[in-house]
Amino acid sequence: MMTEIDIEKENAAIAKAYKELLKVSYRTLSDDDKKLIRKAFDVALDAHKDQRRKSGEAYIFHPLAVARIVAQEIGLDATSIAAALLHDVVEDNKDYTLNDIEQMFGKTVARIVDGLTKISSLKKDMQDVSLQAENFRKMLLTLNDDVRVIIIKIADRLHNMQTMESMAPDKQVKIASETLYIYAPLAHRIGLYNIKTELEDLGLKYTEPDVYYDILTKIKESKEEQDAYIAEFSDVIKKSLDKEHLNYEIKGRPKSIFSIRRKMVKQGVSFDEVYDKFAIRIIYKSDLENEKFLAWKIYSIVTDHFRPNPVRLRDWISSPKSTGYEALHITVIGPKGRWVEVQIRSERMNEIAEKGYAAHYKYKQNEDEEDNLDIWINKLQEALENNEANAVDFVEQFKLNLYSKEIFVFTPKGDLKSLPKGATPLDFAFSIHTEIGMKTRGAKVNGKLVPLSYELKSGDRVDILTSETIKPTVNWLDYATTARARSKIKSSLKEEKKQLADDGKEVLRRKLKQLKIDLNERTVNEMVNFFKLQTSLDLFYRVGSGKIDNGMLKDYAASRSNALMSFIKSKINRKTNISKEELERDEITTKYDMLVFGKDEQKLDYKFASCCNPIPGDPVFGFLTINDGIKVHKKNCPNAVSMQSNYAYRIMPAKWIDSSQQEYSALIELSGIDNMGLVNDITKLISENMHVNMKSISFESDSGIFSGKINVIVKNNNMLNKLIDNLKKINGIDKVKRV
Repeated sequence: MMTEIDIEKENAAIAKAYKELLKVSYRTLSDDDKKLIRKAFDVALDAHKDQRRKSGEAYIFHPLAVARIVAQEIGLDATSIAAALLHDVVEDNKDYTLNDIEQMFGKTVARIVDGLTKISSLKKDMQDVSLQAENFRKMLLTLNDDVRVIIIKIADRLHNMQTMESMAPDKQVKIASETLYIYAPLAHRIGLYNIKTELEDLGLKYTEPDVYYDILTKIKESKEEQDAYIAEFSDVIKKSLDKEHLNYEIKGRPKSIFSIRRKMVKQGVSFDEVYDKFAIRIIYKSDLENEKFLAWKIYSIVTDHFRPNPVRLRDWISSPKSTGYEALHITVIGPKGRWVEVQIRSERMNEIAEKGYAAHYKYKQNEDEEDNLDIWINKLQEALENNEANAVDFVEQFKLNLYSKEIFVFTPKGDLKSLPKGATPLDFAFSIHTEIGMKTRGAKVNGKLVPLSYELKSGDRVDILTSETIKPTVNWLDYATTARARSKIKSSLKEEKKQLADDGKEVLRRKLKQLKIDLNERTVNEMVNFFKLQTSLDLFYRVGSGKIDNGMLKDYAASRSNALMSFIKSKINRKTNISKEELERDEITTKYDMLVFGKDEQKLDYKFASCCNPIPGDPVFGFLTINDGIKVHKKNCPNAVSMQSNYAYRIMPAKWIDSSQQEYSALIELSGIDNMGLVNDITKLISENMHVNMKSISFESDSGIFSGKINVIVKNNNMLNKLIDNLKKINGIDKVKRV
C-alpha cells in the first residue's frame, strides 16, 4: 500500500516532469501553446489517475515521456505535444470519447488521437506474420489522416522500449522484433536518425542480449583510446581551420551497437576488426548563402592533411536524401593508418539530421515550395494505392524501398531523379509516369542501348524508348524493383487476364451452342465443379487460353446427357484428375502454387518440413537432407539460423511462383519456297499473337528454298499448336514442326 508521503513524492515528480516538458521543447512555445499543453496534461492526468504501469509507477509518466520525446527529440509543435499527452486517453478511459477530445482541443488533435487509437486497437497478440504485416499496412494508411500519428507512435514505441525491464521475456522479444521489423525502418525513413539508432540498439538488447552487452562493454573499454584518437585527428586540422576563421566544433560519435553488429555479421569479422567504429563530425556555423562553399572548403582542408578514399565520397549537399538529410561524408586515412569517416555539416544540417522533418519547418525559407515531407507522403501513398497486394509482400516491398540506399539519375533534359539502389530503367520509366512505364520498349543509358534488367548507377543519364503497341509481360516483374512499378505491372497483367477471360466466355458460349447446351449460371457452376476449378473466371480464362479444349468440353457434355452417367463420370474424373494438377497451376485466383529452386528456377521434388509447416506464399528455402531429399523450411523457421550457419552449402534458394504465369520456350523449324516478303509475313503473324513472344529468329535461303528456326516463348501447348497451324497457312511455307 502506498503511503501518503509516497503519493506526495509521486505528485511532485509528476509536476516536475510536466515543467521539464515545457522547458526542453525544441519550439518556442507561446502562451496559447502552453495553455493547450496544460489542458491536455490535466485531461491525461484525470483519465489515467487509477492506472499504473507494470513497474508500479503512475501511468501518467508514460504520456509525459512520449510528449517529451515529441517536443525535445523530434521537435514537433504544441498540437503534437498535446496529442502525445492524450494518445492513450480514449482507449484507456471510457469516460472520454473522441467527440469530447474534439470539443476540448479541436479537429487536428482529435484526428491525431483517433489515428493513434486505431493503431492501438489493432490485434495486440500477433503471432502470425501476415497479421502483423496487415496491421502495419493499416498503420501506414493512417498517414492519410496525419503523418504526426506515425511520428507520435514512434515516440510511444521508443519509450516502451526504454522501459521494458519489468515485462515477461517472451513479450520483450516480441516487442523488440516488431520494433526492428517496423518502427526502426519507419524512423529511418522520416529522417529521425537518432531515434532509429536507439530503437535498433534497444531491439538488439532484447533479441540478442549477449551480443548487445558484449559489444557495449567493448565500446566502453575502448572509449579512452577513441577520445585520444579524435584529439590527435583534430589537432592536425585545427590550425588550418582556424586560419580560415571558421567557427566550428569537432565531435567523435561511436557507431551504434546495432550497426557494429551488422558489420561484424556481414563482413564476418570480430569487434576489433571493424575498422570504422566511430565517425568524426565537423559542425560549422554558417549563413545559408555560404553553407555549401564552406562545406567544400572544410573538405579541402581535411583532404590536404589526410588522403581520402575517392570511392567513399558522399555528397548529400548537392543532392539531399529524400529524408532531407544533408552532409558531406568522406572516408580518409587518419593517424596510425586507420580509415576514418568524416561528416561535414552546418549547424542547420546537423539539426535536420537529428530532428528530421521538424527542423525543415524551422528553416523553411519559402512557404510556396513543396515540402519534402509532402513529397515523402505522396511517395508513400503510391505504395499504398495497391491494396490488392498480399500484406507480407507489401511490407517486404515497403521495407525494401525504405532501407535501400538511393541513387540519383538524370532524365534526358538533365532533371535529377532519386531511385532506390538496384533500380532498373523500368523503375525509372514508371517513376516518370505510369503511361511511359506501360509503353516501355527499351532504354538508353548514357547513349547506349541497355536491357530492361540493367542496374542503374548514380549519375547515369536515362532515356526511355516507348511504343504504342507494347504491353507489360510477366518477365517485367523480374526487372522491376520499386513498389510503384511492380504494382502497376501486376495490375496490367491482371487486366490482360480478365480480357482473355472475357474472350474465353464468348468462345465457350459458341462451343457449347454446337453441343446444344446453353451458357447460363447453372451450366457454369456445373463446369467449374466438373473441371475442379475455383471460380467462373478461372473457367473462362482456361477456355480463352486453350487449356480447356473441344475434347474436354465434349466429355463434359457427355457427363450431362449419357444414361451411363456414373460409369462415364468415373472415367472422366480419372481423366480430369490427371490434368487437374496441370490445370490448377493456371488458377487466376491462386497467387502462388509452385515452388522452384536455385538461380535457374528448377522444378524439383521436395517435402515440407514439419518443424515450421510452410504454406504457399511463405518466404522459404530448400534444405538438402542426407536421406530425405529436399525439405522446404520457412525463412523464419526456428531451426533456420542453425541450418544456415552450420550447413550453408546445403541451402537452396527457393521461391513460389504463379505457375499460370510460367512461360516455356519452344523451337520451331520451317521450310518452303523463298519469296518476297515471306520473313515479314512470318514475323508479323507472330508479333500479332498477343500470347507468344519471339526470343530469336534465323533464316537461310539456298537456290530458292528457304529454311528457318524460330525460338518462341509460350504459356502452354495449345498456344504453340495454334501458332504452328497459322504458320502453315502462310503462302510458300511447306513444312512447320516443333523440334
